[in-house]
Amino acid sequence: MALRKFIIERDIPKVGTLEREQLRGAAAKSNGALRQLGPDIQWVESYVADNKTFCVYLAKDEDIIRKHAEISGFPATKITEVCKMIDPTTERPE
Repeated sequence: MALRKFIIERDIPKVGTLEREQLRGAAAKSNGALRQLGPDIQWVESYVADNKTFCVYLAKDEDIIRKHAEISGFPATKITEVCKMIDPTTERPE
């Protein structure tokens, strides 16, 4: 089964003030949860804002994203499946 792309919004107070070493620890914690869950979920990247992170994941479904949140301790405040993507080249004819 192909993995689907999701954006996970996580409310984490003051996450934007964390130092590099603290972010490294958070990444390690997330990666540990991913190892437990196996190949049905992959972390692509995350964007850190003041009080939120926006994470891009590939996953079989929302349930495994919630399981990752439970294991890692990072909230999955809002999970949105990506239906399509566009970028500046989208305007070009095929």
